[in-house]
Formats: sequence, C-alpha cells, structure tokens
Amino acid sequence: MLSKLLFRNQDKKQLIIAMIGSFLGMTFLIASIHYLIKVNEFGEGADILGPNTIIVQKQVTTSSTLNLVKTDFSVAEIEKLKKEKFILDVKPVISNNFDVLFATADPLVPKFSSDVFIQTVDKDFLDVKSTEWHWKEGDTIVPIILPRDFLVMLNTFMSASGIPQISDELAKDIKFKLRLSNENSEKEHIHARIIGFTNEVPSILVPESFMKYGNDKYGNLTPQKITQLMISGTESEFGKVEEMLKEKHLESKNSQMVVGRLKSIVGTLILVVLVISIIAVFVSCLVLIQYAQLLITKNAYEVRTLMRLGYAPQQLVNRFFIYFMKIFALISAIGLGLFLGLKFFLDQVFADGGIYIGTELSFYSIGSLLLAFLLFAVASYSNARKGIFKEF
Repeated sequence: MLSKLLFRNQDKKQLIIAMIGSFLGMTFLIASIHYLIKVNEFGEGADILGPNTIIVQKQVTTSSTLNLVKTDFSVAEIEKLKKEKFILDVKPVISNNFDVLFATADPLVPKFSSDVFIQTVDKDFLDVKSTEWHWKEGDTIVPIILPRDFLVMLNTFMSASGIPQISDELAKDIKFKLRLSNENSEKEHIHARIIGFTNEVPSILVPESFMKYGNDKYGNLTPQKITQLMISGTESEFGKVEEMLKEKHLESKNSQMVVGRLKSIVGTLILVVLVISIIAVFVSCLVLIQYAQLLITKNAYEVRTLMRLGYAPQQLVNRFFIYFMKIFALISAIGLGLFLGLKFFLDQVFADGGIYIGTELSFYSIGSLLLAFLLFAVASYSNARKGIFKEF
C-alpha cells in the first residue's frame, strides 16, 4: 500500500527510456572491457615473445653488403630508441661468439648433429611458462628453446631414414648435447633439454647466464656485435612503431607485425566503444537519478503526510532506495544476459576470422558490472536521503 502511494505519480515513458539506455550502455560496457582484455591477451603464450613485442634488425642493402653501412646497433642507437614515447623497452638479442655443435645423445634416436647458431633474450621478454629456464656454471643440463622449423627439419630427416616422427612432447624427452669450442681447439660437451618451441626466432635460445659463460670462456677476440633488438611497444600505438621502423630502415618478421598491427587496430576500436559505453552508462544513471528526484518532488505532499502519520524519514528513504535498486538490478541482469548472447556470437566471429581469443569470462568485465551497481547504489541512496530529509 505504501509503495502504491509513493510511486503512483510516475512518468513510465521517461523511466522506460532511461532503462533502455542503461542496459544497452551496460551491455556494451561489459563487452568492450571483456574483449579489450582478450584481444590484448591474443598471441601471448603461443611463442616466446611477450605482448606487443617484436624482434627487429637493420635492412640489408647493397651498401651493407659492401660494408659501406653497418648492420649492427650501437649503444647510442639503442638508447635513442628507448627514448621514443611509444616504446616501453628495448633489449639486445645476444648471439654466440664461439662455435656450437648441436647433436642428439639418445640411444632411441638416430644420430644427428649440426653446427648451430644460438642466442639469448632478456628474461622479461620471455613468455615460456617454465621454472626450468635457468642455468649456472656446474649444472649438467642446459634448457633450450628450439625453433619449430628445426623440429620440422629433424622430423623430415627421421622420416627419410624410415624412423617414426616425433611430437612436441616427445621431443622434450629426447636427450641432446651441445659442444662448445673455439679456434684454439678447446672443447666442452654439455647435455641439453628442450623446454619449449618458438615460431619467432630462427635460432636456438639458451639462458643468458649460459651465453655469458660460453662467450667468456670460448669466445674469440672479435668484439660482440648486436644485430637484433627486441622492442616492446605501448598498447594501441603499434602504428607509430611501424612508422619508426620505416624511418630507421628496420625490419621485422611479418607474422610479428601482423599480430601487433591487428591487436593495435582492434584494441583501439574496442577502446573507443568502451569510452562511449562509459558515457552512455553515466548519462543513463544521471537520468535515472534525475527521475528519482522528480518522483520525490512529485510526491512531496504524500511524503510529508506519511511522516506526520508517524512514518520515520529513514523508512521512506529505504523504500525509494529499494525501489530503484530493483530497477537497476533488472537493468544489470538484462545487460549481462544480452552480453552473454552477444559474446557467443562475437566469439564465433573472431574464431572464423582466425583470431582465437579466450572464451572464458573476464573477471574485470564482471567487476565493472558490480562497480557500476555499487556506484549507482551509493548515488541512489544519497539522492533519496537528501530528497526525503528535505521534506522533514
């Protein structure tokens, strides 16, 4: 009876318009936050590179072939790249300055050996989920990350020899060894084990401590040259990274550029949708609060009469608060339901387009819904209390 008395003077059209705007804004808010996070996660863990990271080197031209132009990076050039606003970090890719022979050392696998080129990258750029990526002098086994092309070549060799090919998991159980040597005929053998694979780097990767050990003990007197760099760019600014590469005549693997460009474009579009969604939710909530103020004003006579009859002001505040919380709860439920339906459709669209993002719900997207609910609850309660006690 009390509710019918307080909420009889309503303009349902204004309420419905505010509710439609709120749940649409809420739906796009949840969806934009969810897909912004998922797109940023796209490509992580698939290879050794972290998010928005590429490996670059100087373009090889006729001038560089004739030694008229250097293809290595100086310390000054690296520091200059670090100062760019859209660059988060720049680290050199260190290569071996000694001879390395890679060979199988497993009785169940045919003998295979080849001179190889090994490199190491900064651990902050390494995205291989393994606790084994460490080495110190005295360790009998060195962990390595193998180029996937090398495994393909090994499988081709085994197939030609009439031996069954090996999978990724089986390859991690095979025993290998590395022979370190130099021009003075100094040699050392050390066992190696594969802990991961990469499509991005064409060389075998070893821990930084192992590379330092090899270069210090077996390296020749030729100064170490840095011919490759790992560059990490800021979110949604990959276009600036591309422009910089063109200006400085640098190049990177095409697959890395495609992923970085895709993440930047999609991330920017979703960020725009996110901003619009926040504005839509904010404006819709303002309309609902304004509607609540108008409703209290229209029922000023009823409110004063009820208080004279003995109703406590806080009791009336709670009535208005609960009423609008039910409305916003309904809006949130509809918005979440619409998002789940939209998510099912968009996940399929992304998959059909070759963008395989995680399908699990993002904690932050649900958190944004709870945050919006909490902020509206605080605003509604404050507004109802102010309006009722004004008539007290």
